[in-house]
Amino acid sequence: MIFDRNQSAPVIFILLGFSDYPDLQIPLFLVFLVIYEISVIGNLGMIAIITINPKLQTPMYFFLKHLSFVDFCYSSSVTPKLLENLTATDKTISLPMCFTQFFFLAGCALTDIFILAVMAYDRFVAICNPLLYMVIMSQKHCTLLVVTAYVWGIVFSLVYVISLLLLSFCGSNIIDNFVCEYSGILSASCYDKHVSELILFVVANFNMLGTLMFICSSYVVIFATLMKKNSARVQQKAISTCASHLTAVGIFYGTVLFLYCIPNTKSSWFTIKVGSVFYTVLIPMLNPLIYSLRNNDVKETIRKLLAKK
Repeated sequence: MIFDRNQSAPVIFILLGFSDYPDLQIPLFLVFLVIYEISVIGNLGMIAIITINPKLQTPMYFFLKHLSFVDFCYSSSVTPKLLENLTATDKTISLPMCFTQFFFLAGCALTDIFILAVMAYDRFVAICNPLLYMVIMSQKHCTLLVVTAYVWGIVFSLVYVISLLLLSFCGSNIIDNFVCEYSGILSASCYDKHVSELILFVVANFNMLGTLMFICSSYVVIFATLMKKNSARVQQKAISTCASHLTAVGIFYGTVLFLYCIPNTKSSWFTIKVGSVFYTVLIPMLNPLIYSLRNNDVKETIRKLLAKK
C-alpha cells in the first residue's frame, strides 16, 4: 500500500517547509539554530543540574529530569531536518524516513503529556497527603510511572504509524509543512483516508483530553486543600511549586489541542505550520527555561556552578 499502485518506484515526500518565503530562509535558519542550541543546552543542562545536586534528588525533580530528556529527543527529531530543509534545494524525504521522524515526534509528544500528568499527581500527593508522600512516591513507584510514560508513548505512536501504513501514496507527495506530522501525511494520501482521520481524532482526544482532565482534577483538589490551610507562607510556597508546571501544561496542551482536536476545516495550513513550529521547536526550549527561572533550587545550583568556574 505504500507504493504507487501502477509503478514499482518507492514513494517520496516533498516537505515544502517555508519555501513560500524565500527571502526569510537564512534569517529563519539562524533563528531556529539559536532556538535549537538553547533547547539542547537547557534540557541537557537541567538533567546535569538535577543529577549533581543532592537537594534535587526528589520525585518532582526525577520526573522533571525525564521531561527534559524527552524534550531533548523531541527537539532533535524535528529541528535538524528543519534546518536542512531551510538550506537545501532538495526538500525530499523518503517514506521510511518520514514515518520514522513521525514515530519519534509522536512518541515524544505522547510521553510528554503522560509525564506532565504524572507531575500533577506528584504535586497532588505532596500537598494533599504530605505525611504519606515518601511512601506513595517511592523510588520504585516513580520508576514504574516513568516506564509507563515511555511505553505509553511508544504504543500509541505505533498505533498512529500503523494507521498511516493503511493509506496509499502515489509517487511524489507534497507535505505543506517542515515536518512529517499526521495531518500533512494524511493530506498527501491519494485514496480514502477516513479511517486514519477517525483514528487520529479518537486517539488524540483520548490522550489529550484524558490526561488534561486528570491534571485539572488534581489541581482542583490541590487548590481546595490549600484554601483550608491558614498559613499564607505554606500557600505561597505550594502555589510557587505548581506555577511552573501549570505554565508548561497550559502552553503545550493549548497548542496541541488547537491543532489536532479541532476539525481541520477550521485551521488553514499556515496556522498548522505555525502551530507545528510552536509545539515541536519552541516548547522543548521553553520548558527548561520555565522550570529554571521559577525554581530557586535550580537557580542556586546554577549560581554555585558559575561561582566555581
